[in-house]
Amino acid sequence: MSASATLLLVPGLREEAPGHWQAILAGQCPGAVSLPALGRRNIDLAARLAQIEAAVQAIQGPVVVVAHSGGAIATAHWAQRTRAVIHGALLATPPLFAGPLGPGFPELAEFERHGWAPIPRAPLPFRCVVAASRNDPLGSYEGVSALARDWGARLFDLGESGHLNPASGFGPWPAALELVRALSFAAPMPVGQAA
Repeated sequence: MSASATLLLVPGLREEAPGHWQAILAGQCPGAVSLPALGRRNIDLAARLAQIEAAVQAIQGPVVVVAHSGGAIATAHWAQRTRAVIHGALLATPPLFAGPLGPGFPELAEFERHGWAPIPRAPLPFRCVVAASRNDPLGSYEGVSALARDWGARLFDLGESGHLNPASGFGPWPAALELVRALSFAAPMPVGQAA
């Protein structure tokens, strides 16, 4: 990892999970900053956006955001509101909020009331890779591919990886390190230009 780029890890709606690929990645990248996992019921999007903004502002030098699931959607919402400039983002398996998220999660109407949906579709103002699984129960490959196109992101095909989490059989995700390295070493985008 470049010494000049700091990773900011933005988990989604899950509990803390030491075996999650984001936790493993943080351990491989000295200086990485991790926001706390939200848990399944904490869907205060405004508070999450404030956490992302505060973390980005506190980091000296270039930032690469590494977000998973709801963290990817929160990052897209944050990007529409912030004036901060980041170097790039890896957004893995964003949910499409097209159906229930599963046991223990609020109903979709609650997510809408808290501002998660509709999902922003404007181009993101930084280099971005969206990783999509072909059998993710929270977002079809086609739907996430369309989201990546709208965001101006490069699509990374995960194959059949479920939701890329321990419940899907995934702890380590070795490609994540290579993807964030590529984002870290790419030339930064000119300010005001979409990816």
